[in-house]
Amino acid sequence: MADQEAKWYVVHTYSGYENKVASNLITTVENRNLQDLIKEVKVPTEIVTEIKDDKEKQVEHKLYPGYVFVKMVYTDETWYVVRNIRGCTGFVGPSSKPVPLTDEEVYRMGVESRSVDISYEVGDSVRIIDGPLEDFVGTVEELDAEKNYVRVIVSMFGRETPVELELNQAEAVEE
Repeated sequence: MADQEAKWYVVHTYSGYENKVASNLITTVENRNLQDLIKEVKVPTEIVTEIKDDKEKQVEHKLYPGYVFVKMVYTDETWYVVRNIRGCTGFVGPSSKPVPLTDEEVYRMGVESRSVDISYEVGDSVRIIDGPLEDFVGTVEELDAEKNYVRVIVSMFGRETPVELELNQAEAVEE
């Protein structure tokens, strides 16, 4: 059991019950002492600015209404605990066995963020090290570490062309 790695699973809930399901699951995990099997419970959210009656207000929105993300080691016991939380309608995936999210899906959906050490900044020359434009050299125009994205201006066919990449797809050029 301990040699299995915890993976992210998606749990479907009644709409509006996401936070209640998450807090009940956390409480159940603590009461049953299952912290080594169920590692994390998340309801991904984002802060959005809404304008109502000429007033700006910061509001928290759920990225995936009706879903809770659970990082756990899949066993019969963890399946039973999660499945029997009030407000939970089941795992996403075939009914017999839930399907874990891939690492790429986890990062793309914003459940977890990966840390990338970047050795370049806006204005620096970088070499593209992955993708269809591998080995092209360009200049960093825009950089957003939170969104894991960099825009590089590359000269192609005599034209300056902007290319959007993930941070780990480019490296600083040693001069």
